[in-house]
This record gives sequence, C-alpha cells and structure tokens, in this order.
Amino acid sequence: MTQSGTQFEEVIKKAYSAFNERNIDNALSTMQPDVQWSKAWEGGYISGHDEIKQYWTRQWTEINPKVEPVGFVERGNGSLEVKVHQNVKGLKGDLMFDGFVKHVYTFQDGLIKTMDIELVENE
Repeated sequence: MTQSGTQFEEVIKKAYSAFNERNIDNALSTMQPDVQWSKAWEGGYISGHDEIKQYWTRQWTEINPKVEPVGFVERGNGSLEVKVHQNVKGLKGDLMFDGFVKHVYTFQDGLIKTMDIELVENE
C-alpha cells in the first residue's frame, strides 16, 4: 500500500472508532465539510456534516450498530475499499445483522470526500 493509502487507513480507523463511541464530532473531523455519504440505513445520499449528524442521531435512536474495519484495498482509481464487519442490534439487544460489507472511500486533502457501500460477495 502506498504512503497515502497507509495515511488514509489511519483516518478511516479514527472515523470508525469515533462512530462506535458515538462521538460524532471526532468522526466528522475526518471528513471534508461537503462530504457525500451513503445512507445505508435509509437509502440515498446525504451531504455535509450537519446532514450526517442528523442521520446518525436518528439512526442511533432505533438501532445500535458497531462497525469494525477488517481489511483495506487500494483501488486503481485511487479510492480505498474497506471491508467492515458490521454488527447491528436493536435497542433491546436483538441481532438484526451480523456480516461484512464494503465501504468505498475517496479522499481530498487527507480527509474523506465520499463514502459508498457495496455488498461483499459470498466468501
């Protein structure tokens, strides 16, 4: 992985750690102000810190997701594919999803510019 790829891994790890701690401001510090973000839980996309903050705040009133990066692949187009283990529970502890998905990121000036989601093929 290139030096920039390694640097981006650190940005990603910080973002996931902050998300799992429900520290929105720390997570947003890894993103461009006009970041484009996929809304896996609701569908569609949002743009910018305020919309992400509102989306996550809504999400956490209904589900309890924990997302851990487990693999990184730098793609030929410069984006970074992050394989994540996603464990989503309801607020009463009932398991809703436990599996892997791919989050694909692009970066601008060392910060996350876009995030998209792809399904993981059966392994």
